[in-house]
Amino acid sequence: MKIKLYQNDLPDGLSLGPVVAIDTETLGLNPFRDRLCLAQLSAGDGVCHAVQFTADSYAAPNLKKLLTDPGTTKLFHFARFDIAMFRRYLNVDCKPVYCTKIASKLVRTYTDKHGLKDLVRELLGVELSKEQQSSDWGAKTLSEKQLAYAASDVAHLHQLKTILDVMLARESRTHLAKACFDFLPGRVELDLAGWEDVDIFAH
Repeated sequence: MKIKLYQNDLPDGLSLGPVVAIDTETLGLNPFRDRLCLAQLSAGDGVCHAVQFTADSYAAPNLKKLLTDPGTTKLFHFARFDIAMFRRYLNVDCKPVYCTKIASKLVRTYTDKHGLKDLVRELLGVELSKEQQSSDWGAKTLSEKQLAYAASDVAHLHQLKTILDVMLARESRTHLAKACFDFLPGRVELDLAGWEDVDIFAH
């Protein structure tokens, strides 16, 4: 996959189409402690547009415009985390969204393996390397291996969506998936407000 790296924002005039695959790399999994370091985006055309953030620069007007564009579906795997990072560091409500992990849980009920690596292996026959997952994404200069890993996280999402959409329709669960996707911004708001480990729907 071809990788284009930018500093702090997408370039002016970049068009990525109606469905954009997006992922983030951070210093850790706590949005209040671990900052957003990289956002990678792809239109499904074999090109990854990666935005590297410095610790004090999250203005990113072009990226914010894309994330809030109602005509662009933002395609994630585990959208809950990425949306939280964008809310925390870019102060935007990211929608509409599609999450391949949620879609997988709704239709691949024959397994409890819903990670991206498992999903890509089963549905696409591709092995993803997770070697660089736990590396220093806050480094001033990212390695070629880091960038290749980051690109791989968005390289297959369009294909996965196509397959999962067929499976959702087959099982008459498309409406459930959409309801879950629509609720994600609210779920993220609950997470960031302190209810991340509480099931508010429980008795």
